[in-house]
Amino acid sequence: MKSEPEPVMRPEAARSDHWQMLRYLATNALYGVLVGAASAGALIWLNIGAVGTHIARSSNPLLAAAMVVAPFALLFGGAVAASSIALLPYRRKFRR
Repeated sequence: MKSEPEPVMRPEAARSDHWQMLRYLATNALYGVLVGAASAGALIWLNIGAVGTHIARSSNPLLAAAMVVAPFALLFGGAVAASSIALLPYRRKFRR
């Protein structure tokens, strides 16, 4: 089976393309982190599972809140970054 040759890019175009992809990935990861932090904030504010109450009664509420918000933000950021990698419009760029 004969495969079609890969398109050749100049180094400047490849570098520009890589920076575009990194910006795309970073933007999507940032959106995911913001959605995760907002979800954790809603969880605390709505007191779902008495999380807000436990944080309010904690001896160090900022640390307790950070222990809830940080994993949510990282999890959502990673999930959105992974889905953006899966949905990269790379093949459309070289379609003839």
